[in-house]
Amino acid sequence: MTKYLKLLRVEQWVKNLFVFVPLFFSGNITNFDLLIKSFFAFLVFSFAASAVYILNDYSDIESDRKHPEKSKRPLASGAISKTTAVVVFVGLIALCVGLIIFGGSYFHLNSWKFASIIAFYFFMNIAYTFKLKHVAIIDVCIISIGFVLRVLAGGYATGIFISQWAILLTFVLALVLAIGKRRGELINAQISGKTRKALDGYNVQFADIALSISCALAIVCYLMFTLSPEVQQRFHPRVFYTVIFVVFAFLRYLQQTLVYNKTESPTKIIYKDRYIQVTLVLWIAAFLLQIYFK
Repeated sequence: MTKYLKLLRVEQWVKNLFVFVPLFFSGNITNFDLLIKSFFAFLVFSFAASAVYILNDYSDIESDRKHPEKSKRPLASGAISKTTAVVVFVGLIALCVGLIIFGGSYFHLNSWKFASIIAFYFFMNIAYTFKLKHVAIIDVCIISIGFVLRVLAGGYATGIFISQWAILLTFVLALVLAIGKRRGELINAQISGKTRKALDGYNVQFADIALSISCALAIVCYLMFTLSPEVQQRFHPRVFYTVIFVVFAFLRYLQQTLVYNKTESPTKIIYKDRYIQVTLVLWIAAFLLQIYFK
């Protein structure tokens, strides 16, 4: 069972929690009906993402076998055969289609818009898997668009309006994570002496500059989001002060990356760094107070 969970990369489903963003920021997290619709969107997006991961692993079997960590993946290690992977892949696609058709009708979702988001995500990642992941800058932008699609899926599933600043903030935040991951890969490539095609067009200096610019843009977008008329009217004007936690979190992340030269992916740094974890908890608590207790 474990090998199938690894094939689906269930641990990566945490990214799909972005479908709950519209629900959280609209102040409707306690609305059971909307919560169920968001959870439905989470499941569909997770199954679609797992299908993409299987396709990616299938296409990269030979290169993954030469990688110290990726060689442990079920397909690369031989724990799961290619035929079995294809069957699981087809099953996931069929499951997504079935859920969208029947689940969309049952939950009274805007099925066409929701389905279009899932379909666009899937076909965009097919292009990414076979070609675009080897094109510098476009590769990280596609990863970022994937997060925006998650937020849009959550919005279409619940019928909640998503502001332009929220969409832009999501894109830039995901860009920070994507560039940070590329930087970590570059550092590891320098240490091991092994590089790969996906890193062509990048170097550490460029990654450092791009990462700093992206962090600055993310802070500005969050600031503009808190100052936007709809947010000021929906919540207490003091929501603006939560930007303090955001600034600290990004500065801490840059310190870990540029000063201490951490080579882990950004998500691993977040999992390990107590300062960032405490800041996130304080930010969530402050935002909850502004949204639900005003």
